[in-house]
Amino acid sequence: MFSAEQENISTASTKVPVKYGELIVLGYNGSLPNGDRGRRKSRFALSKRIKANGVKPSTVHFAPTPLAVKAISNKDQHSISYTLSRAQTVVVEYTSDSNMDMFQIGRSTETPIDFVVTDTVPGSQSNSDTQSVQSTISRFACRIMCQRSPPYTARIYAAGFDSSKNIFLGEKAAKWKTSDGQMDGLTTNGVLVMHPRHGFTEDSKPGLWREISVCGNVFTLRETRSAQQRGKMVENETNELVDGSLIDLCGATLLWRTAEGLSRTPTIKHLEALRQELNAARPQCPVGFNTLAFPSMRRKEVVDEKQPWVYLNCGHVHGYHNWDNHDSPQQDARAEGRERECPMCRARGPYVPLWLGCEAGFYLDAAPPHPCVQPLRSRVLREDGGLLESDPTAPWNTHLPRRLPLLRPAAEWRAGLHQTHIPGPSGLEALPRDTSYPMSS
Repeated sequence: MFSAEQENISTASTKVPVKYGELIVLGYNGSLPNGDRGRRKSRFALSKRIKANGVKPSTVHFAPTPLAVKAISNKDQHSISYTLSRAQTVVVEYTSDSNMDMFQIGRSTETPIDFVVTDTVPGSQSNSDTQSVQSTISRFACRIMCQRSPPYTARIYAAGFDSSKNIFLGEKAAKWKTSDGQMDGLTTNGVLVMHPRHGFTEDSKPGLWREISVCGNVFTLRETRSAQQRGKMVENETNELVDGSLIDLCGATLLWRTAEGLSRTPTIKHLEALRQELNAARPQCPVGFNTLAFPSMRRKEVVDEKQPWVYLNCGHVHGYHNWDNHDSPQQDARAEGRERECPMCRARGPYVPLWLGCEAGFYLDAAPPHPCVQPLRSRVLREDGGLLESDPTAPWNTHLPRRLPLLRPAAEWRAGLHQTHIPGPSGLEALPRDTSYPMSS
């Protein structure tokens, strides 16, 4: 069942609604492992609503007062409560903003959430394969406000409103009074954003990770993910999302693509044609001399016997072999972190199957793929694959899948996504989770 605000996105109208952009969850190859269902999926389109549902701050109350209590208890009134102490709470009322559309993202399946996001699991596993670990993604993680008129600017804010249209920042949450007398704060594990520098192109460089506050202000990162002391405010940066922006929710990372950027991406049919073109070249294993072929675009649970495999440390590509190992291909594909010796150069490292990237939103354009696959080289070089490098300054609590799509889109390896949240061969294991707190159920 959807809320009135979610049903507010028209599908019945003959006029195509304006699309603001899309959010795509990194770590999945076109869909969730168990399929996209309802509001839980690997990508979410933000389109213009029939009726605006945006909100903006208005009256500030210092609780306990009758007006503050009324603002919190009124289910038709959006509000944010800042608990300063047991005896003092500041309540900020929010009023309707007819110029904005609001979209909310989080782990909760309650009706105010438009896009349900859960923790990203390793690429060779499904949610049912992994042990139940308490999530670090907030139930109401963030909200995005989109301008209803051109240029359709999208801005991100930490925290989302619950079913009672309230946001509560508890006594332990980082919060403060701003110079103009307003309140602001950070959520427990934070909402981090990184924008590519100088646009989202093949020559883009990654920007710096920043933290976004409840009111949309920009700060440097805290010393630890959930520290109560905020970072320094960055005066010359804003919370506006641009094509290629990354959003880290502490357990999942989202890529923001604008409608203009998406208009240049390939279609699934185009990507399937590229797959067939690769297979038509009949690439061979350099050792076994058997022909390699990529399976259909949609990832299968069972690894295909002709599928290419790669040694991540050296980049040599082979067909599957069990030298130096007695497991089956399926066991090898599920073996997280197991090292094998490359028969070409004797370097040891993780040995994983190659999958074609079929998430069109990860591509910059519909141009031919990177030369490493035209024709298929016997080795994936560092400049070919975005996952062959890691960044020790990446945000905490990263745990993305051990997958190296051969058609690694320029949108990832050129714009520096591999230098953010995506660990490379030297950092494939999940980073320690002790710097973040599990969120309540």
